[in-house]
Amino acid sequence: MDQRRSDFRNASGPVTLFGEFTLSSNRKARCSVNLTEKDFIIQRLDSAPVSCRKVVLSLRDCVGSQAYRGDDGADPSAYFAAYFYPLKKRRWVKAAPARQRVEQCFRLAALQDPRANLEEAEKWARAVQERSARQQHLRDGALLSSLPRPCRLMLFVNPQSGKGKALTLYNSHIQPMLSEAGVIPTLIITERQNHAREKVREADLSQWDALVIISGDGLLHEVINGLLERADWEEAIRTPLGILPGGSGNALAASVHYYSGVSQVTSEELLVSCGFLLCKGQVSHMDLVSLHLSSNQRLFSFLSLAWGFVADVDVESEKYRHAGAARFTVGTLVRLASLRIYKGRLAYLPASRGSSTDKGLQNGAAACSTPSSAPRPLEDSFPNTCHSNNSLKLRRSEGRCPQSAPKDVHGPPDSLLPPLDQPLPSDWVLVPQEDFVLMLAMFQSHLAEDLLAAPDARLDDGVIHLFYVTAGISRKALLRLFLAMEKGAHLDTNCQQLVHVKVRALRLEPGSGKGVITVDGEVVDYGPIQAEVHRGLGRLISG
Repeated sequence: MDQRRSDFRNASGPVTLFGEFTLSSNRKARCSVNLTEKDFIIQRLDSAPVSCRKVVLSLRDCVGSQAYRGDDGADPSAYFAAYFYPLKKRRWVKAAPARQRVEQCFRLAALQDPRANLEEAEKWARAVQERSARQQHLRDGALLSSLPRPCRLMLFVNPQSGKGKALTLYNSHIQPMLSEAGVIPTLIITERQNHAREKVREADLSQWDALVIISGDGLLHEVINGLLERADWEEAIRTPLGILPGGSGNALAASVHYYSGVSQVTSEELLVSCGFLLCKGQVSHMDLVSLHLSSNQRLFSFLSLAWGFVADVDVESEKYRHAGAARFTVGTLVRLASLRIYKGRLAYLPASRGSSTDKGLQNGAAACSTPSSAPRPLEDSFPNTCHSNNSLKLRRSEGRCPQSAPKDVHGPPDSLLPPLDQPLPSDWVLVPQEDFVLMLAMFQSHLAEDLLAAPDARLDDGVIHLFYVTAGISRKALLRLFLAMEKGAHLDTNCQQLVHVKVRALRLEPGSGKGVITVDGEVVDYGPIQAEVHRGLGRLISG
């Protein structure tokens, strides 16, 4: 074996393909290229500085490779290029590493036959693609499924989302990446609310390998509910979905980036990270949550249910949409200046059956509450009063819960939820407090791209992460909670009014008067609402 090939055996495994080429950008610069199962290794053979002579790129970071002929028809040379997005440190010391594009392009001119040169270039491009595909991540010992290549995407862009730059961001960042990865997008510019919902409800999904949106979280909410409104919803909801951040919240995009195990980034760096994951095309299961509203409407959520402070900030900060993600910071400060108390009743079904109340509160989190604020199991003596005085119907009921979805609504049946006007089963827990500052049910890790609300959440963990803050918290303490949430450290603040518990289902009955409830950031009917998680119902392109 050539010495140049054997030099890399120990570092990256056996070399499976070796060649010597010139750089396409500099025909005087000659390189040896070594391909192993894990790495793409370039060694400069000329008099380049030592620091520039060797480059090792992981095939995990490769999104694609292609071979082609040059523009000069008389030139017998062929070319192959490989495209990588490795994590690189940025110039400022404290900044987290971010993915940055690296292209390696080589000229093959060893033979006079143009076709033979192109065949050699194609062999290299194919070898890079195959080895890159074999570097898929394992989860629970199983290889994640992947999108086919070439891949056909229906890609929705909301041109009004965030700062109104979603289409510009797509053209400048995402479209070139998709081309490098062999992905074929069909772009659909949304024109109105529920445009995407109507489109996926009627589309021939056999024509598409995935549905992708570049917008805020609201557009994906439309797509998911459109799929579940189809007569063939059981098959439709298995369609892989992709998320690219183009809005002001971008919570699911931040969650997907977080699950990939790399440091938090925001703005265009988050967009590039999610674009990279989309190009890699690994598909995971994703929990969806069924919600029942007082209007008898049923809908599905992938992200969050909020009432109180968080919901008010979400809605009231719409006026600051031009500020992008900063709208939530501004909205939080405005709402803190006139902090409200919200009256209501809250009950839930703990994720761990048979555990004591204290264990339920501590399930996976350093939740803190005073003994007087701890939830209690339901009691026979709790009054079964009607909704007119806003008290939960929490009398014991026996056996399996009725199927509570309206008959004309598709999606899987709910086995844990009785109808909203019926009492809850005896294994539910009632929160004794009726005065709240906020209630937040999280189904993924992030509430916004810079708010890590549920650090131990995962795409398909099968639980709802329920947070609530009771009355009595000071403005300073609440602000401290949200500042700590930027790093997911809010559960370590020893706040006496904050409670976190993992649940499988919940019911909320807000008090009388006007108020705001949001689902995935979208306003829904104000009134009693209940939710149940359906583990792994959806599919999401993720890392």
